[in-house]
Amino acid sequence: MIRGKSRTAPKASRGIQAATAASHSQNDQPLQAAQISEPTNVASHTITSEEQTTHKQAITEQTVLIVGGGHVGLSFALLLANQGIASTLLEKNTYPKISPKDDAQRTHYLDSRNTALSRRTVQIYQEIGLWDELQSHACRIDAVQISEQGSFGAAQLKKEEEKVESFGQVMENAWLGRKLLLAVQQNPLITLIDGASVTEVTQSDSSASIIYDIDAAKQQTLSADVVVACDGRDSTVRNLLNIGTKDYDYGQSAIVGVVQTDKPHEHVAIERFSPAGPLAVLPLTDADGDGNNPIQAGYRRSVVWVCKSGEEQQYLDDDALFLATLQQAFGQRAGRFVKAGRRGAYPLTRVLAKQQVDGRVVIMGNAAHTLHPVAGQGFNLCMRDAHVLAKMLANQVLRGEDIGDAQMLKKYEQARQTDQKRVIRFCDAVVHGFTHPNPAVKLARNVALLAFDKLPHVKPLVATYAMGLKS
Repeated sequence: MIRGKSRTAPKASRGIQAATAASHSQNDQPLQAAQISEPTNVASHTITSEEQTTHKQAITEQTVLIVGGGHVGLSFALLLANQGIASTLLEKNTYPKISPKDDAQRTHYLDSRNTALSRRTVQIYQEIGLWDELQSHACRIDAVQISEQGSFGAAQLKKEEEKVESFGQVMENAWLGRKLLLAVQQNPLITLIDGASVTEVTQSDSSASIIYDIDAAKQQTLSADVVVACDGRDSTVRNLLNIGTKDYDYGQSAIVGVVQTDKPHEHVAIERFSPAGPLAVLPLTDADGDGNNPIQAGYRRSVVWVCKSGEEQQYLDDDALFLATLQQAFGQRAGRFVKAGRRGAYPLTRVLAKQQVDGRVVIMGNAAHTLHPVAGQGFNLCMRDAHVLAKMLANQVLRGEDIGDAQMLKKYEQARQTDQKRVIRFCDAVVHGFTHPNPAVKLARNVALLAFDKLPHVKPLVATYAMGLKS
């Protein structure tokens, strides 16, 4: 069992009734797309009446400790709770005090970072009953336009041609984080401890332990059957376990922000490639509505602008220069860029953990793989990891077996390799392929874009992977 002091008020009982309610109350939300099977080495199982009793007992005895309360850590805790598995979540930062009654209007119209959620990620949030809460600030992507600055190659994906409801949804990070935090705070199977700095990780044959400091209280200890580290690119847990990383500096910085154009986005995402790197303009919801009403015209757009390292400050300081540079890169595809909000710059480095499982500890999220933001694949890949691990832990509970079993956790690591490697290769190929200055390479990639747009069966395959529906 997990031991330690909780920073939050005591939760409701973690006994059988609470666990059973949590595991069933959110499962009646249908998915809007075809169900996707899990990897073949994730065991399926038919539950007998005897195992149901074992399942209820195991819920109260087997526990998970999550380190890192960002979007991935919060989502993973909710995925576990949906399976009836209790967890304690440690976060080094102090969360803001929020209430379900707080004003949900967009108080910072042009001041937010955003995430493109794939269709698979949307399905996962539907599965745990959270999508209805999220959807009001989600803007669907109906089409994707791909082109290169100063070149003839171009391609377009349309939802009608691919016979899908949308290619994904774009959402403000602040809204997603707010709703995830509220859901975690209200879930009786999740204990939340913020302001906690991890100082040591130890393991035994039967448990893993975290030592952490919080406020004036030093050397608090938590023990659990399994520890899942979702504590970011510079993961403390990964470093304490001496798990190395394979790093690659792209020599680029991503400038992320929100802009306003004089032309409505019409739910079109624009991917544009320039000599500096890949760029993206994504549709966003309006200030006063969900952006999905056909009568409403959305003018807000999320921008990811990639520049060479060392050039970013000028684009952060000068709105006019930033807007003019965007205009030059995108032409009139998005209309005229008329207003820019506050922006942030983030150095782009690929960080891959050399291993994602060490005994009873799993490395997940950006701690496992931090990727280039091209095509918006990073968070969606993390969500697929979290979903698979939650299912595998639930299978262990159903069988009455140890959820921290090292052999089982290694099977998780192996099960996720194909999807992870495919996404990593794709991101790197796009970044390097579209920034290579050789004229022959430039000609080849533009011909490839035209072929992609015209050849049958190619776009559906790429679209399926991009939506996370084949992993």
